Amino acid sequence: MDSLVIDSRDERFWHALYVRSRAEKKVLAQLVDNGYQAYLPLITQIKKWSDRKKKVEEPLFRSYVFVYSNEKEHIPILNTYGVIKFVTFERQAVVVPENQILAIKKFVSEYECGEEYKMQNNADLKEGQMVRIINGPMKGLVGKLDTIRNKRHLIVFIDVVGQYIPVHLPRAKVEPV
Repeated sequence: MDSLVIDSRDERFWHALYVRSRAEKKVLAQLVDNGYQAYLPLITQIKKWSDRKKKVEEPLFRSYVFVYSNEKEHIPILNTYGVIKFVTFERQAVVVPENQILAIKKFVSEYECGEEYKMQNNADLKEGQMVRIINGPMKGLVGKLDTIRNKRHLIVFIDVVGQYIPVHLPRAKVEPV
């Protein structure tokens, strides 16, 4: 009687790819064209020039694309033009948990360009301190407050896939830890 052998290299997981700067959309298109499930979180930003303003879709995480793959597919994926490497830890591609991908998708779907929030009394926030996100799809995540841009907006560095990524947040969405 033959037993069914399951090769662990066949199991698919989400992985983060580090790609060439400003090549995220091209890499995504190539991966999809080659039959891979890939994800590039995009947010709409208002860009200001001296003569106009324009809404532009930009990657939430610059130089990163997520791909749902197994170990056997890594070499063909690495041969995709614009892909530099898989994000690794101890020479193994880091698995991005499904719940993090879902949280990113939820954040992107709820993100509004230029959203305004009611101010809460967070006058005690200081650059360099740890803060917790208390509202929205990233609720519960902890990061380091990097910059207080103005009375209403902050830049918080959050650990995602082993890299600290800047996230722009309204002041009312965080509290000191």
